[in-house]
Amino acid sequence: MHKRNAFLAVAALCVAFVAAAQADGKAKAMVCTACHGPDGNSSNPIWPNLAAQNPSYIVAQLKAFKAGTRQNPSMAPMVAPLTEGDMEEIANFFAAQTLKVKPLAADQAAAAAAGAKIYRGGDAERAIPACMACHGPDGGGNPGSGYPALRGQQFDYTVAQLTNYHSGARQTDPQSMMRTVAKRLTEDDIKNLARYVSALH
Repeated sequence: MHKRNAFLAVAALCVAFVAAAQADGKAKAMVCTACHGPDGNSSNPIWPNLAAQNPSYIVAQLKAFKAGTRQNPSMAPMVAPLTEGDMEEIANFFAAQTLKVKPLAADQAAAAAAGAKIYRGGDAERAIPACMACHGPDGGGNPGSGYPALRGQQFDYTVAQLTNYHSGARQTDPQSMMRTVAKRLTEDDIKNLARYVSALH
């Protein structure tokens, strides 16, 4: 009986600790919600959804914005005062939120189908690997390797990021992995992939 009571007490402390950590993360993420939404689902297509994103990826990008290795005039002043601990709490808050995936419109199905072929099978003739090899069959990414979740991401945002990798404007990819792949994508490929992942869940 004493062991059971001790277990319950420890469990209650753990729950209280997690709740407190989430509350701190929510408070620190408040400034982020103006663009990314109160629950990490952005209402503006040019700003990314952060809900259910891998926390390690969010932290890595916040560090990149702060260091200037990823350029964005809106993000730079936001991350300037953040400590690494702040970044982790913010990332954990958004990671715990529920992503709201929007269904495809009827006229978007063909583009999504074309994007699915590249996402799932790549294109051997152009040396384009399947995106799901790193980002997962369901678009959930790989937290251990630092690969982001792509599922349900904003179409416009995804197009912008793939375009930036294609041009070399964005250079936050380890070993230039994304730049190498994106350079082999056509403008239509980029749009088709973005359309596919926007509805992936």
